[in-house]
Amino acid sequence: MRVVLDTNIYLSGLNFPESFPGKVLRLARSKKIRVYCSKFIIDELKKNLIVKFDYEVSMAEKFIEEILKFVLIVRAQKKVKIISKKDDDNRILECALAAKAEYLVTGDKKHILPLKEFRGVRIISAKEFISNYNKL
Repeated sequence: MRVVLDTNIYLSGLNFPESFPGKVLRLARSKKIRVYCSKFIIDELKKNLIVKFDYEVSMAEKFIEEILKFVLIVRAQKKVKIISKKDDDNRILECALAAKAEYLVTGDKKHILPLKEFRGVRIISAKEFISNYNKL
């Protein structure tokens, strides 16, 4: 199963390990799902850990190192301009396309989740993803 996780899934999973995003991260760490990521997502994650969550740079870097152990990095091949209100969200869609992902797991209820599907990629919440995974 090819999956891309939005930045907010990593952040929520880290801060709330028993949450649905935390459960998604556990599946990723145990390599029960194949998670793809981009340099953009890694950079955004590091920035948010430091700026929004007040992590020391060294702690943020350790978290990134842990993530890099279970994700496969892809480079976006095509630019996307679907979400006009927040262009950064287009980078997440680009990663999902480059990864040929089956799922994009996000907590972004404003811009990304409402799409529900993008060029063959199902866009779902962490709760939905866990529910679907448990049915397999």
